[in-house]
Amino acid sequence: MPFGRLLTAMVTPFTADGALDLPAAAELATYLVDEMANDALVISGTTGEAPTTSDEEKTELLHAVIEAVGDRAQIVAGVGTFSTAHTVHLAEQAAAAGADGLLVVTPYYSKPPQAGLLQHFRAVADATELPNLLYDIPHRAGTEIATDTLVQLAEHPRIVAVKDAKGNLIESSRVLARTDLAYYSGDDAMTLPLMSIGGVGLVGTSTHFSGAAAKDMILAFADGRVAEALELHRRLEPTFTGVFATQGCILVKAGLGAIGRPVGGLRAPQVEATAEQTEAFTACLRRSGLL
Repeated sequence: MPFGRLLTAMVTPFTADGALDLPAAAELATYLVDEMANDALVISGTTGEAPTTSDEEKTELLHAVIEAVGDRAQIVAGVGTFSTAHTVHLAEQAAAAGADGLLVVTPYYSKPPQAGLLQHFRAVADATELPNLLYDIPHRAGTEIATDTLVQLAEHPRIVAVKDAKGNLIESSRVLARTDLAYYSGDDAMTLPLMSIGGVGLVGTSTHFSGAAAKDMILAFADGRVAEALELHRRLEPTFTGVFATQGCILVKAGLGAIGRPVGGLRAPQVEATAEQTEAFTACLRRSGLL
């Protein structure tokens, strides 16, 4: 468990004019760690709208969050891009800013072959001394990290974990059987199934709201209290899945506004949730007992 049991991919707060809201980021990080029981936070992931923030903004955001909660939670910097050179640059920048680890997504859109993925991930892992969490999400990146590729990458001493959003438990189980990689679910609702084959926890989106209860579910299963874990899974499932009715960052920001923790709007091309979408998601929170 290189990053603990529970991580949240934190949204990035913006001011009314679209600038970074660093005080709001510090406040949100404090809430996620102190009230939502997160062991670590992912900053500048997809949910954090990383494609729309500059390199300078990513550093500013890291500094603000590290200052707020870095003494009691690990801070993992999202550094993945479709360019190996740019990803290496962001990795070095995050290390200099004081990050505890790196989230490195599969290079998206360009769909490199597996040999290119090996080269890419090894170059990023070689660039710093930080542990790397690979993000396998083929339905968004356009290509998967194949099982044999993951097995080879696991030989690198700084490639230690996978955020698994592949949706293929058979292939995930094969990697787990052949490596020491720590597997975190990248799909909130798949956390319990993944743990049943050896996963260790969750990098969540709905955990902006469900974090404390999701942590209880994870720990219950790890402690052998399977019936309790299953009960929590079933209760939280509407929120686990409801947050993805549209892009996660959209409904997280809508939901935070609905519970009195507004974090501003979104940067184009994302758009704010409609009233109907917000109402539907808050209904999910109610069904899960989170409001």
